[in-house]
Amino acid sequence: MDLRKIRLFDTTNTNSSEERDEYEKDYARLIQSPAFRRLQGKSQVFGAGSGDYYRTRLTHSLEVSQIAREVARRMEKTYPFLARREHPGLMLDPAVVEVASLAHDLGHPPFGHKGEEVLNKLLSEEHGLAYEGNAQNFRILMFLEKRAGSGSGLDLSAASLLGINKYPYSLEEEGRLKGTYAMEWEGIKYLRDAWGMPKGCPTLEAQLMDLCDDIAYSTHDIEDGIRAGKIQMNHSFFEENRLVEHLIQEIVDDQGNVDVGWEQVDMEAMVRQVLADYLEQWETIYAECNREASRTRREMKARWVSRFANRVGIIDDPKKGWKKVTFVEEGEQDLQLLRTMEILKKLAWVTLIKDFRVQRLQKRSEIMIHRLWDSFKVYETGRLILPPDWIESYRQHKSKWSWERMVADYISGMTDAYAEKVYAELFASKSGSIYEMD
Repeated sequence: MDLRKIRLFDTTNTNSSEERDEYEKDYARLIQSPAFRRLQGKSQVFGAGSGDYYRTRLTHSLEVSQIAREVARRMEKTYPFLARREHPGLMLDPAVVEVASLAHDLGHPPFGHKGEEVLNKLLSEEHGLAYEGNAQNFRILMFLEKRAGSGSGLDLSAASLLGINKYPYSLEEEGRLKGTYAMEWEGIKYLRDAWGMPKGCPTLEAQLMDLCDDIAYSTHDIEDGIRAGKIQMNHSFFEENRLVEHLIQEIVDDQGNVDVGWEQVDMEAMVRQVLADYLEQWETIYAECNREASRTRREMKARWVSRFANRVGIIDDPKKGWKKVTFVEEGEQDLQLLRTMEILKKLAWVTLIKDFRVQRLQKRSEIMIHRLWDSFKVYETGRLILPPDWIESYRQHKSKWSWERMVADYISGMTDAYAEKVYAELFASKSGSIYEMD
């Protein structure tokens, strides 16, 4: 039995075509799912529908998958131990990495990180439950999505499920902020135990997907920011003390930064140097591109993606007794490049998400999600204004599916535009026709 290709429910593949590889089936199930299609209507940085240029969750996921697939192909040829297939978690199949990358953001609700923040606050304060985007991924894939011949989500292969599982923990564990809900964790833990995965260690495929997500975020979102005029490519903008201070504060506040060795460098000096080097590179490429800004943006993005992607490698992780996918130079982890990527990620965050106009839009989205939640949260009244198929599904599964979790599932599955539509139907004086299809 190939442990990487087993499925939790369709263990004999009786509901699968034998003409395709198991990972091809995973890919087909994923891209034909409503949850995947909805990514086109969910915000990446700018609100979905803000313009025909800016990225959505869908285009972001496609770009992550392209980077990850190509890096996996290169690494297959670079690291001989991968070909030996010594352990199911120590392999890099480009097809699995592609599926994992395409699925990694399915659990994000409408209105980006603000939607996730609001739903988590509402659930935790009122019911002691959590909402977390990565955990919601597995709720969608393993339970909420429907496919022919299965009542258990998309029933992806073990390799694909664990390739998406970058936080291999249960959210029931004390202090966990990221992980998997208890119900889905049972299946994930079963697969991890079957594979003999070390506790707390993600597969190489999950690590690669996660790193390529960061690569895309630190390059593509900056491209969008420059295009939108939020990041101004001049000395006054890049040398402003307030920008530097905000970047440093974001780095200090981010608990995910503790392993990149900030204590080894002068943080302020490095932030200023990365910004200066980035602007100098822009000016050089701008001249090469005959002072055409659109070409310069694309060239900058391409060069940074290439720089990051070509430095992805695998090293031993003695602390965990496992292997780590990271930036590598001469056999060692390249902390300098990791810190550089973190600075660029924070540049995108500070200049885009923290912009006061974006904050106004996020405040509006916060109000909408609050009011949608209040409209649906009481069963006796909420059941009257929710789609019948959701109510039927709740009645079938209410022994393991609380009403509050179902309401969160329904809201989180909305696109930005659909959330606004439902909000308008409930609270605006008039909106459309009752004969419009949802």
